[in-house]
Amino acid sequence: MEGVFWVEPLLKIGMIGLDTSHVSAFAKLLNDKTQEYHVPGGRIVVAYPGGSPDFELSWSRLPGFRKELEDNYSVSIAASPEEVADQCDAVLLLSVDGRVHLQQLRAIAPFRKPVFVDKPFAVRWEDARDMATLGKEYGFSMMSCSALRYSEALTEALQDEEQGAVIGADYYGPLDIQPTQPGFFWYGIHTAEMLFRTMGTGCHYVKTTTNEDHDQVVGVWADGRVGTIRGNRRGNKTFGGLIHREKNTQFVNTSAFAKPYYASLLERVMAMFASGKPDIEIGETIEIIHFLEAANESRETGMTVRL
Repeated sequence: MEGVFWVEPLLKIGMIGLDTSHVSAFAKLLNDKTQEYHVPGGRIVVAYPGGSPDFELSWSRLPGFRKELEDNYSVSIAASPEEVADQCDAVLLLSVDGRVHLQQLRAIAPFRKPVFVDKPFAVRWEDARDMATLGKEYGFSMMSCSALRYSEALTEALQDEEQGAVIGADYYGPLDIQPTQPGFFWYGIHTAEMLFRTMGTGCHYVKTTTNEDHDQVVGVWADGRVGTIRGNRRGNKTFGGLIHREKNTQFVNTSAFAKPYYASLLERVMAMFASGKPDIEIGETIEIIHFLEAANESRETGMTVRL
């Protein structure tokens, strides 16, 4: 009929865990249409605060982000993760403490809503495996990653195939240590995600070298390729890396683009919420958690660890 058009309805999105800066980043990109990198298709409508009393970077930040959601975006506050899942179409599980993700996912799994689990997916390989099992058992879509995986610099570099196949990669970034998030799980997840997006799955051996200021993990893939991540506790706190190809080596400068990592990530998450098809296979996410766990074991023992 002339003059009549159909507008796709906005997805109602729920948040679980209001103790990370990602709460603010995602809310601005989704709920504020004036943002330069606004991501359309959904709106945060309900949230469960959560919080971990033994993790200072959780409980100390929770009140501020909760207030921002309530005051700036009129988000209603739920009493439980289950209440969030019942009132929304899709879930952003953002709790900064990776230890609680399995418990929170188990609570909402029966609602069969698509879920994005913020990094780290888990801090134990067994938990990651059990979370994947929940997704399969209840039949809901799920993905998890660091926003650095979708930095525009990395995406652009990987799209340039003129220099041939990837034969290796080296990534670097800050690596502060948080006691409740073992070793590499706090900030090593960022560089590990970049490495696996570049190299793919198939890492068989891991060896970590560590001292007070730095850590370096060397991974050997089944086909003989070598990939590394370097964590710095001294000096600059920038992220970046090198992609080694058959004909050349590319520098990945994650600071070279204005578009925020979170906007690029959120576009992929919203595509999954709409289509039910995650951009990352759950098996890769499980391998990344296994890789970080092995890196931690090697960090403690000094030995090479087989995945």
